[in-house]
Amino acid sequence: MVQEVSKSEQEWRSELPPERFHVLREKGTEPAFSGALLDEHDPGLFRCAACGAVLFRSDDKFDSGSGWPSFTRAVDEGVIVEHEDRSHGMIRTEITCARCGGHLGHVFPDGPKPTGLRYCVNSLSLEFEPTEREGQGDPAEPAH
Repeated sequence: MVQEVSKSEQEWRSELPPERFHVLREKGTEPAFSGALLDEHDPGLFRCAACGAVLFRSDDKFDSGSGWPSFTRAVDEGVIVEHEDRSHGMIRTEITCARCGGHLGHVFPDGPKPTGLRYCVNSLSLEFEPTEREGQGDPAEPAH
């Protein structure tokens, strides 16, 4: 069970830079190919930029050619919540952080094996935490 973070929109606005607030709290989208984490290929974890929850592992990241960081799966069951999104004249599946409700992006059924999924995520929704490949503990454990 994920321990939820509950803050007012004013609290989020005061804590997040404007561009992150727009994506995470107002369901905005950064321009394609503009995100700082698009070409991040080092070993590590991708955390929610709002609350720090671990969401994705670098081992599950792939180049989809879409212009946004893409992953085949979340780090664990229950860290991401899916919602039907009927905005912009389309039906899509929005993904949000289960811990804080921050908008991450969308998931599509056109990814590679083994999952066939493409979690298409805004770089502004994420923070990258590098890890060492050898001698590391469980990468899903929170940083201390």
